[in-house]
Amino acid sequence: SQWCCVGINIYFCVSLQGGVNDEVSLTAYIIIALLEIPLPVTHSVVRNALFCLETAADGKEIHVYTKALMAYAFALARKEEKRKALLGSLEKEAVKKDGSVHWQRPGKEPEVDLPYYRYRAPSAEVEMTAYVLLAHLTAQPAPSQEELAFAALIAKWISGQQNPNGGFSSTQ
Repeated sequence: SQWCCVGINIYFCVSLQGGVNDEVSLTAYIIIALLEIPLPVTHSVVRNALFCLETAADGKEIHVYTKALMAYAFALARKEEKRKALLGSLEKEAVKKDGSVHWQRPGKEPEVDLPYYRYRAPSAEVEMTAYVLLAHLTAQPAPSQEELAFAALIAKWISGQQNPNGGFSSTQ
């Protein structure tokens, strides 16, 4: 079993178990927040947490939502190789439809096309798709033309999820 330590001043340890792993997602959330402050990648908390994510990224089964978070965390940390590897894996799981791209939870029932009804995805799917978009746009030194074109397809889907007031299904 692998161990992951995260914290701001106090470290706590949790086991990484693969699959849908809240500990890995929490680690990614914390790294994202710290790097957006911006705390340097050389800070011990960030460095240790990134090591945990790198270890988790080498695992066999990672939930699509966790991959999206990790890809953005690695983008912020300027770890291009890890970012690209996760984005490549995510692209294989993408739902490409009507000239747009998005991600959905595994095992979810396909959306039904009904007349006069516009399907809007659950907030978690909008959120994970937005993290993938951020990971594409946070490439260092800058996103390639290919990444920008793919990002435009993602942005198209996200904008299609807006309600008539311009918001989304939740405030998340």
